[in-house]
Amino acid sequence: MNINIVKEDKNLLDIEIDNLTIAELLRVYLNKEGAKLAAWRREHPSKPPVLHIEADNPKKLLQKAISTIEKELDKVTDDFKKMK
Repeated sequence: MNINIVKEDKNLLDIEIDNLTIAELLRVYLNKEGAKLAAWRREHPSKPPVLHIEADNPKKLLQKAISTIEKELDKVTDDFKKMK
């Protein structure tokens, strides 16, 4: 998966992600983690979405959201293994 930083300021981060599902998942978790604004946009269906994050420290918040997603995925994986 390719991720490109489009714009980066103190309280703003725009990243281009080549997967719409991942962009939506990150948007949901960023908003849960306390982002002032997390949304994605896409200029055209043939272009990758750009995730827009506004927060006090957007990179740190993005890392926190990714960490939360990883923990939840590990929990789901463990639950499935227990079902065998």
